[in-house]
Formats: sequence, structure tokens, C-alpha cells
Amino acid sequence: MHSSLWLSALLFVPLVGAIVAQLVRRSDGRAYLVAVACATVELALSAVVAVLYNPGVAGAQGFDFAYRLVLSAPLGLAYDVAVDGISLWLVVLTALTALIALLAARDRRNEASYVTWQLVLMGVTMGCFVTHDLLAFFIFFELILIPCYFMMTQWGGEGRQAAAMKFFLYTFTGSAFMLIALIFLAITHQHQVGGPLTFAYGALAQTALSSSTATWIFIGMAVAFAVKAPLWPLHTWSPSTYAEAPAATGIILAALLSKLGSYGLLRFCVGLLPSALPTMRPILLTLAVVSILYGSLVACTAKDLRRFIAYSSLAQMGFVTLGVMSGSRIGTEGAVLLMLNHGIITIGVFVLVGYLERRQLSGRVAALRGLQKPMPVLAGLFTLFMLATMGLPGLNGFVSEYLILIGTFGTHAWWALAATLGVVGSAVYWLWVYQRAFHGPVAPENATLTDVTTAERLALLPIAALVIVLGVLPQTVLHRIDPAVSILSTHVAPSGVSK
Repeated sequence: MHSSLWLSALLFVPLVGAIVAQLVRRSDGRAYLVAVACATVELALSAVVAVLYNPGVAGAQGFDFAYRLVLSAPLGLAYDVAVDGISLWLVVLTALTALIALLAARDRRNEASYVTWQLVLMGVTMGCFVTHDLLAFFIFFELILIPCYFMMTQWGGEGRQAAAMKFFLYTFTGSAFMLIALIFLAITHQHQVGGPLTFAYGALAQTALSSSTATWIFIGMAVAFAVKAPLWPLHTWSPSTYAEAPAATGIILAALLSKLGSYGLLRFCVGLLPSALPTMRPILLTLAVVSILYGSLVACTAKDLRRFIAYSSLAQMGFVTLGVMSGSRIGTEGAVLLMLNHGIITIGVFVLVGYLERRQLSGRVAALRGLQKPMPVLAGLFTLFMLATMGLPGLNGFVSEYLILIGTFGTHAWWALAATLGVVGSAVYWLWVYQRAFHGPVAPENATLTDVTTAERLALLPIAALVIVLGVLPQTVLHRIDPAVSILSTHVAPSGVSK
């Protein structure tokens, strides 16, 4: 199998699966089996790509599995795929998230349509991480809105219509700024070098831009990515969306789609527009610190677990943005690693919330008193993911935050010092919600609750294992990330990225 076909398979397997799921929709449960089979194949393919990935084969840029086919030269349309160490693990996370969402959060209401939208969402999200062309990235980035919107409006909670509309308007408006910015960048490149219009990443990276022009393009792209991440103050769609989304959609939103924002910020804003960094870096570092502190503060007051996850994620994505904008190679590696690790942890937490909802619990913290006694295994799993998020040494969250903080301390010490307060805040809000939900006398209505079943435990087993394995052996991931970050750092070094 030619190396470039692996990425094409990752793109088209879920889309073909969506068609097959619709063809067998009349047979009870068949569409779900098709979706699980496709997600399993997708995870296997992503594992093959991770094993075969070789940054040396693509020369100085560090991209592997590269393939480009021009579809329309006048319009700049091209099928262009490649991965490097930055996108590689997000490809794996996409496949893992989709499979766990299917296994642990099955929804039997009009199931064929639901799993079809899940497969479409997996395919277009995968497209964002494997495409090597800015216009193709924008197309995939926008297509994500369609399955998310319909999954929320048809399978969400009571406030789903308003939440879906808010999510759509925020992300669609932000994307409009990105479209203007990338078109301007491509036209500028065409005027400089001549030839047909192109949105190829490698070509646009060579565009000569004044600092003021680069800054305006940076702002246009960064608005879209700050909405998706989310980053304060463009985060206000996330609490209501997380609260009203169906369980599987919530898992994908929290664990996966938020990474598109930080990935886009690193790949396109930092990677393509280094001359804008002296102006934009202090602003985004400040917004990152505000996100960390504000998310930590509001998480302490959250009254239900889904909104708690939303504000906790806001704080964690603030750490990712801090690493992305740190101007440090170590901090950037930590940011990429935290994208993966936060996704893994959030899968586990959201799945556990789904298990509680499956037992007819509302998710309101006040209604969850004393769960440790009737549900000791669920309490133990929650403790594991809680400790990982808090950065306990030996679990996967520790190395990520440690690299980000030491990298940022070396380049922007005051911002790093302020962000360190978020580490303390993380311990406070996680322990506070744990005490309220799991300690104390058992609420009468919770005394007869059943603990997680064997099937539910098996669905979470790979997530719990990854939390431990990546905490003990982070180098298994970092040795793939390091070459790509090194190349990016070299490209951006004149604007202050430290090796």
C-alpha cells in the first residue's frame, strides 16, 4: 500500500461507513454495528500511521505520507494531505474518541441517523488534521458545524435549540474572519511569486509579509481558533453547549473539537505568521492566563457536572494556549502533548457523567451526595481522571503542564507565574466537586444505584490505561512530537522562539 493512501483511507472510511449505515438503517442495530466497525478500522489505521510515521522522509519540513493533487488551479482547489508530529497524535485521538463515544454513549433514539452523523463528524474532523492545504482545512473546519448542529438539535437536552444556535453562530462568525485572512494571504503570495493561486501550506509559509500585514492576518485566523478552543472571552458558547449536547456529542466536543482551535493557532498562526508574534504573543499569553484563572474560579461554582467540565476545559485549554505562545520549544512540546492528554482525560470524565445520566441522575452536583458508597468503582475511576487533570506525578497530565510551565518560565516568567495559580485552582475545584458528589451521607434516592457494569468498565479500560501509561512513559509520544516542533521552532526563531 502506497504511503499516501493511508491518509486517504483515514478520510474516506468513515464517510463510506456513513453511507453504509444509511443503507442498513431498516435493520435494527445494524447501523450501530457498521459505525463501531468503521471506528475500529479507523483506530487501527491511525495506529499504523503512528507506527510508520517517519519525519525524515519529507526533508526539511518534517511531513510524511504527503500527497497533493490539484483539482482546480484557477480556484486554488487541491487534495493535499500530510501529517507531522504535531498532527499525528491528534489523528489518533480523533479515532479513539469516535470509538469510545460509540461504545460508551450509545443512543438508541433514531440510532441509524445518529451514528451516521457521528461517522460524518469523525471523517471531517480527521480531514482537519491530515490536510496540508489551508482552503481544504477551512472547508473541513466549516463542515464540522453540520453534524454537530443536527446532533444537538435532534438528540440534545431541553435547551438544545438555543445552545445549538449559539454554537453555530459563534463558530460560523469566527470562521468568516479566517476565510478572509487566508484568501488575502493566498492572493498576496500569488502576487509575489506569480503562477496559479495556491493555498498549499508549504508555499504560503514562504510568503514575505510586513509585520502589520501579518498581524492582521493573524488576528483574522486567531478569532476563529479562539472560538473553537475556546479561549476567554469567546468561550461563552461552551457551557450551554456542553450542558445540552447528547452524551456522544459532548464527548467529541470536549475531547476533540476544542483541540482544533489550539492546533490551528499553532499550525497556521504561529507557523505561517511568525512576524506577527512580537505584537500578538503578549495579547494571547494574557488571554491564556485569564482563561486559566477565570475557568478555575467559575468551575468552583458550577452546579452541574457538564458545566463544570466546560469551565475546567477552558482552564486547561488556557494552558495549551500558554504553551503554544510561549516562544519556547519545550513549552510548545508540552502544549501538543497536553492536547492529547486533555482529550484522553476528558473522554473519561464525560463518559462517567454519561453513566450517571444513564441511571436517571440529573448531573447536578447537589443531587449526587454520597455516591462513593453505592458506586465505588465509578468513584475510583473519577478519582483517577481527577488526579490526572490536577497534574499528579505519574499520570499523564503532569508532564504536559510541567513542560508548558518550565518552557514559559524561561521566556515569559510573569505569565508563567500567574498561570501557576491555575495549577492550585485545578486542585481546588476538582477536590471541591469530588467532595460534594462522592463524600458525605448517601442521598436516599442514590442508595439503590448500581455501580458501573462490566461492559461500561471495559469501554473505559483503554482510557484509564492511557492515563497511566502516558504518565509513566511520555517519551513514547514526545519522540514523535519533538522533530516537528524543532522544525517549527527553527522557522519561527527570528521572532523569538527559543530552542
